[in-house]
Amino acid sequence: MADITRRLGWRHLRGAPTAHVRHHRGGKLLHDGPGLSFWFRALTAAVSEVPVDDRELAMTFHARTSDFQDVAVQATVTYRVSDPALAAARLDFSIDPDTGVWRGAPLEQLGTLLTETAQQHALDVLARTTLAAALVDGVAAVRERVAVGLGAEPRLPATGIEVVAVRVVALRPEPEVERALRTPARELIQQEADRATYERRAVAVERERTIAENELDSQIELARREEQLVDQRGTNARREAEEHAAADAVRAGAEAARTVRLADAEAARSVRLARAEAEGAREVGEARAQAQAAWLRVHGEVDVATLHALTGTRLAENLPNIESVTVSPDVLTGLLARLGTGERA
Repeated sequence: MADITRRLGWRHLRGAPTAHVRHHRGGKLLHDGPGLSFWFRALTAAVSEVPVDDRELAMTFHARTSDFQDVAVQATVTYRVSDPALAAARLDFSIDPDTGVWRGAPLEQLGTLLTETAQQHALDVLARTTLAAALVDGVAAVRERVAVGLGAEPRLPATGIEVVAVRVVALRPEPEVERALRTPARELIQQEADRATYERRAVAVERERTIAENELDSQIELARREEQLVDQRGTNARREAEEHAAADAVRAGAEAARTVRLADAEAARSVRLARAEAEGAREVGEARAQAQAAWLRVHGEVDVATLHALTGTRLAENLPNIESVTVSPDVLTGLLARLGTGERA
């Protein structure tokens, strides 16, 4: 929209670089171009403003496929006014000299023209396409057909309009049909999800089984090693017992040998002692015999009186201690008589 300032019956217009301004007075074109700035009188001037920038036109319309299914098409058409003079001549782009606002609705007219033309070509291509094909390849087909149709439409160049681009945003069936179409896909997705879940569970079960088998193998290996350990301990115990027995046997043999040696030594010592005792006894006997023989020889050579005296002496030596002895006169007389006669008592 142009910026208009009022001064004492005059108007000053300042246009934008993207707006093409045409100023007529008395049927003559005084100003023509984008981004103009000039003074004019409101009572004698006819001013029109044509936008020359690229504009986006969003459109939504319904179509029916060959299998009688309704679909909604959402598209966007980018266009521009390539010939402002021709567009201003075909459409009403005049503005109010006081406010700068369009007197009519030229952009709405352009939108209706573009929408109806695009819808016509889209309906033509969708009417020969099934719903399934339209949902798969309909977006590209509709975009291509609408672009070709708008490019070949003679009314657009005659109005000074140029189509820059066509985009089909979406092509969707009715909600009920869409839900029905989504059901198999959702079922398939659910089946895939279930399969993935089952596979994950199967993998988890397999892993648990593997872990259990590993634990069982570990327990078996542990039991086998414990058995080996018990066997080894038994072997070590037997070996230790055998070694202890061998050591005890060696000690017993050594003790027996020492005992035998001690017994032999003791026997030899006893034999020597017995021999010595026998030799001593023999020597003592011989000495006693010699002494006895000598004693007998001595007694044999001594007279009877001496022998009696010695006998009394020996008798006295062997008698117990006698405190007193009473000798009767008869005994003493007889004894002295015998001593005098030389007889033995």
